[in-house]
Amino acid sequence: MFILQIVLVLFATKLAGHISARLGQPSVLGKIIVGIILGPALLGWVHDTELLTVFSQIGVLLLMFLAGLETDLKEMNKNMKAAVFVALGGIILPLALGFAGAQYYGMSTGESIFIGLLLSATSVSISVQALRELGWLNSKEGSTLLGAAVIDDIVVVILIAVAMSFFAGSDTNIGLLIGKKILFFIVLIVLAKWFIPHFIRLFTKFKVTESILSAGLIICFGLSYFAEVLGIAGIIGAFFAGIAIAQTEYRKEIEHKVEPIAYGVFVPFFFVSIGLAVSFEGIGSQIGFILVFSIIAILSKFLGSGLGARLAGFNTKSSMGVGAGMISRGEVALILAAMGLESGLLPATYYTSIIIVIIVTTIVTPPLLKMIFGKREVI
Repeated sequence: MFILQIVLVLFATKLAGHISARLGQPSVLGKIIVGIILGPALLGWVHDTELLTVFSQIGVLLLMFLAGLETDLKEMNKNMKAAVFVALGGIILPLALGFAGAQYYGMSTGESIFIGLLLSATSVSISVQALRELGWLNSKEGSTLLGAAVIDDIVVVILIAVAMSFFAGSDTNIGLLIGKKILFFIVLIVLAKWFIPHFIRLFTKFKVTESILSAGLIICFGLSYFAEVLGIAGIIGAFFAGIAIAQTEYRKEIEHKVEPIAYGVFVPFFFVSIGLAVSFEGIGSQIGFILVFSIIAILSKFLGSGLGARLAGFNTKSSMGVGAGMISRGEVALILAAMGLESGLLPATYYTSIIIVIIVTTIVTPPLLKMIFGKREVI
């Protein structure tokens, strides 16, 4: 059965991506929408099985790994101040408006804070693909977005841990949590400088096929796992694995070998998996809730992160583009929503509606980026 799903997913995503591109939109938009069409919400041909989840997780890790390989580290460091402004603006406003919206719908203080934090989360994996197609990934705006996403992930995870320790009775050591984040970056710097180049060089001496590719994938998945162990999203680990390898002489070779594997097999499953989370069951009475929170989710990131970019010196167009790129909550918010449901901080009544809100933010991001940035001719 899974073999048939592979056929369906690969064929449908390529066709939908082509149609989307022909209509003047980033192909990623069509790929997400086709996930909704194929999934339980409409046709029910593709289901969220364990194997499909694994393929989709590999897909998003490879997507962020490639983004890291293409990132100019000097440009990213140069825009770190702007990234901090964008991240903070994209946390404060969604937190405030999300809290206010949840209070309006009669949720408790703990539930309202969690909703606000959930809307503060960002996943730029969808934005990365859209920016890549539009030619803006390796730009000042793209570097700022990626830096802001890393900061956003760390701050939101820490704040959610604090909220859960206060309101869900979970025994969380905040000092230990922050220490783990610091440890990740210390280990990362050490690995990037003294281990990764030698590790790949060692693999080049192996008398086996595609040894350099294997070395790159080991580093990608190894750092993703290490990041998750320390409470950081795996996609951040994969992204920094790409950045570390980008500083070596093997950057181009690994990038050219990973791309066909990623986009030919695994990344389509990630795009489809976003759409599979949609279910229209029993939401008739919550259309108002979905509409209100979709508007809050979109505007709060767009205005909050956009204002942060403007304060950091970006012009209006670039600020709007950066704000749009931060809108997608993607797989990060889906994971946090599941955590909230389990801990009792996300009311079960609103779980499906919140999932739909997350999907809406993910779907609107590619066309918004296209509308604001347009196609960039990279010289």
